[in-house]
Order: sequence, then C-alpha cells, then structure tokens
Amino acid sequence: MSTSGEAVLRDGRVVRLRAVPYEDPVARELVALVQAEYTARYGGPDAAEVDPGEFLPPVGEFLVAQVDGVPAGCGAWRVHRPGVVEVKRMYVDPAFRRLGLARLLLSALEAGAARAGHRAVVLNSGDRQPEALALYERAGYGPVPGYGVYADAPGAVFLGKALPPSHCRNRGSLDDVEEAQSWAS
Repeated sequence: MSTSGEAVLRDGRVVRLRAVPYEDPVARELVALVQAEYTARYGGPDAAEVDPGEFLPPVGEFLVAQVDGVPAGCGAWRVHRPGVVEVKRMYVDPAFRRLGLARLLLSALEAGAARAGHRAVVLNSGDRQPEALALYERAGYGPVPGYGVYADAPGAVFLGKALPPSHCRNRGSLDDVEEAQSWAS
C-alpha cells in the first residue's frame, strides 16, 4: 500500500485513504456500487476494459476512502500514455456525498500521479453526472479529445488538466509542461 492518509470531512468526521489492489474485497464492493450507479444513469455498466494490474504501483493506484471504518468511496488512476494518467472509478457512496470526499479523493489521485512522475491527467465522464462534471470543473479540468470505447459516444465528456510541475518527481523540461497544458486547456 503506497498511500495512506487521513483528512477531515466538512462534517468533522475523519476519512482514511488507503491504496489497495483493484481486487481487494472493499475495492470490489465499491466498484460494484459505481457500476450500479452507471447502470442507473446510463442503462449499463462502464464498458471500458480494465486490467487490475493497471492500478498497482508504480503504474497506477486504487484508493479506498473509509469513514469510521465504513467504505465511503474510491478512485483510481492508471497510465493512459507516457506522462499522462487516466482517472477511473471515482465514486462516493450517497451517505457521504456533499462533504468534500470526492475532492479529497481526486486531490489524492492527482498527487499520487504527480509523485509517480506524470505531468497530466485525463478522465471520461458523462452528461448524466452533473455533480461529477461540476467537481472536475472546480478542480481545473477542461475539455480534451475523446479516447477509448466512448470516443464518439453521445453524451460522453472528456476532461483533463496538467499537473503542477512543482509536484512532479521526475520533472521534465518546460516544453513537457507546455505540451501537457496545451491539450489540457
């Protein structure tokens, strides 16, 4: 487990973030809940294929958030292409929404990707998730070209942003940062 930490939610409760394998029982439970959410909103689960090995350090990370020992949410990143990661499986249980947990998870994922030397992040969401889109907009994400199985799907939304170069472990040249920012703007 490469990441473990605590933070405080808006209601004062402590949330514990920990990195686990994608196949961890708690991770599997949360992934099933996010897939059920996709089914309710879009009529089916996410069709994007994932390999559990893509979420193992150093090439990825799967975070679980627990509040008072209860699984409250999850999120992950995996390598999309050299220097760029993709955020996947962002989910917060309805009982823990509107408390800042999604923002904590997203910030932790971005920090982990930056520590691993990546310079940008992308993600795919949908127009039936307005709360997620608002979170990403507040976090500085902007439109990027579509990719993967949903590249041309109606309602698919593709977003990305450059990671702050000061947080990158393997800092590249200024050209690398400018290149990442050019498509993320």
